[in-house]
Amino acid sequence: MMGLPNLPKKLPSRNWLIFWTLAGSLSAAIIYDRREKKRATARWARAVSHIAKEPIHSPSEMPRKLTIFLESPPTDGLRAAQDHFTEYVKPVIAASGLDWEFVQGRKEGDIRAAVAERIRRTRDPDATAGAHTQDEIMDDVRRRNGIPEYAGIRGDIVIGRHTWKEYVRGLHEGWLGPLTAPAIPTPDPVVTDDAATTKETPEEGKVVAEGEDNKEKPEEPKPEEKKPERPPQPLPHNTTADYPTSPIPMLIPAEFSPSAPVPFPHILGFTNTFIRLGRFLNRRHLADDVGREVAAVCLAAAREFRDESNPDSENAEPEQATALAWEERDWPKSVWKEEKRNARSDEGKKQDAPPAEKIWTSPVVLDPRIAMRMRRFELLPEDEARARAIVIPEEEVEGFIKGSLRSLWRWAWTPAPKPRPVYVDDDE
Repeated sequence: MMGLPNLPKKLPSRNWLIFWTLAGSLSAAIIYDRREKKRATARWARAVSHIAKEPIHSPSEMPRKLTIFLESPPTDGLRAAQDHFTEYVKPVIAASGLDWEFVQGRKEGDIRAAVAERIRRTRDPDATAGAHTQDEIMDDVRRRNGIPEYAGIRGDIVIGRHTWKEYVRGLHEGWLGPLTAPAIPTPDPVVTDDAATTKETPEEGKVVAEGEDNKEKPEEPKPEEKKPERPPQPLPHNTTADYPTSPIPMLIPAEFSPSAPVPFPHILGFTNTFIRLGRFLNRRHLADDVGREVAAVCLAAAREFRDESNPDSENAEPEQATALAWEERDWPKSVWKEEKRNARSDEGKKQDAPPAEKIWTSPVVLDPRIAMRMRRFELLPEDEARARAIVIPEEEVEGFIKGSLRSLWRWAWTPAPKPRPVYVDDDE
């Protein structure tokens, strides 16, 4: 009838029904979560977009610059942290029009060393007189040209629990540690007697090896050019046990630059497949949480760190120590067993250098003089209510297929605007 094929008069088999039900449900869950993730990110990006439209007072005025701290998650590479920043953090910062810079670490201790070195350069102005880095050269040029620096709140965004631990450790090392690195004890040289294999001739005064031929040696092949090795990580200038006895600098600020720990859930392993699948289907909630933290940084509303109650103990723990503590449950077991493995491998060996500091597996140790100066970004209730009231159009979050169908519908059914006639007066 009308060229239509005969439709089947019965439902598909049980197996086909199960297959299409599972495939359709999984596809719908993925599409819905992806669309809502885009909606959450776009909502927070629009909540801070008015900052980019604020006029500047002079063309030479320096903008506000944020510092992004990234580090490779345990047993994974830096690319995972970079993808997390690009997907959840970058859209909100880019919409605000603020500038930012990266501090990236590839292994444990890099962020600690970078934060401490920055603070030491701030404490010692003579250290920056030589302008060793590109940023210091640019700052020196601006200083000579009379361009003032940004005088407002800057801010730090710390991504992940492992990076946050190193950030706090670097703050304490930079402000409480000495400006110069402690001396490393050098081992005594080992002297070996080679009298059995070599002898000195009295006539010529030369050392001749036994069994050595006077024949010319063949030319050795030239060694291949090696790539420049990565510079070694600087050792810490102090330890957590030195905090109580360390003097505080006289020119330490009353308040540090505020910071914001941003969640970075990252779990690996085949046995955690269902957990990873559940998080993959609920990325919209992560996008909303990360967007809220980044929007608070852009709006520059900060408060003091508070003490949080711990159900396992009677005493309240500082907020710096409990921030993003739930991420440690996702770390692989090899991170916690590495310290014991290194201790067994070093037994009976003479160490030339002190072992590397384990920050990820160690508890966060705070000094009251440093903790009281730390500030955390927090979104004000009126700003959050304003952001929740923002309605994102469907066209901004729809996918390629739905967007193509919408464009096709408009092209087919929307009448083209007719040209209006232009009347010219012939009075002249």
